[in-house]
Amino acid sequence: MTGLREKAQLLRLLGHRTRLAIIGRLAKGPKCVTDIQELLDVRQANISQHLAALRSARIVDFCEHGKMRCYYICRPALAKSLLRFIGGDYPVVERSAQWVRRRSKSASDGSRHDAITAAPAGH
Repeated sequence: MTGLREKAQLLRLLGHRTRLAIIGRLAKGPKCVTDIQELLDVRQANISQHLAALRSARIVDFCEHGKMRCYYICRPALAKSLLRFIGGDYPVVERSAQWVRRRSKSASDGSRHDAITAAPAGH
């Protein structure tokens, strides 16, 4: 299993808007650098740098067609999860002090309770 350090590095790599946009475009199908450049209105050199970073993380790869490189997603499950995540709506859930005390006590007692998904106090 990959450690937290590697996962944090991957999240940092994915945390750039141009890279997210590239992944979003490539999720719809393979594209050549010039196609990506036109779709995103970003300089080709900049697109190439971002593609190199994504390629080093093995998120994208390419095939050569003559002099053109066409990029595609090589970790589709990751791309799908990422796009679902960034497209989601995650409301803030308020917790009462009583709810927090009750859950922290049950956690320290060793009882098993899912504090993340449990309904807020009063629900």
